[in-house]
Amino acid sequence: MIQLTLYTTLGCHLCTQLEALLARLCHEPVVLERVEISEDEGLMARYGVRIPVLADGEDDELDRGFEPERLAAWLKARGWLDEAAWASLLRELSGADEPREARPATVRGGRRYLG
Repeated sequence: MIQLTLYTTLGCHLCTQLEALLARLCHEPVVLERVEISEDEGLMARYGVRIPVLADGEDDELDRGFEPERLAAWLKARGWLDEAAWASLLRELSGADEPREARPATVRGGRRYLG
């Protein structure tokens, strides 16, 4: 089980994106300790413009973890990245997993040929 701290604030849509990416890209379950920064002036000064910020047990931090490439690299450096899930996400992001557009049928010599 992976235990991380997420510095966040109420209504942070980027934090929601990060949590979804974590659930998808980690090779084992993630337990997040969410720290609300708006209740502490020191945390606001430190993290206010950087959230979401992830911290591992060794206090290494990742800001802008909602960017898939940054998060994948950070997870990989710690041995937590599910390589197959990352490859699948890369295919989705590049559009490679999108279904091909069906070509219309053509008629030649009185016969119908499907695209």
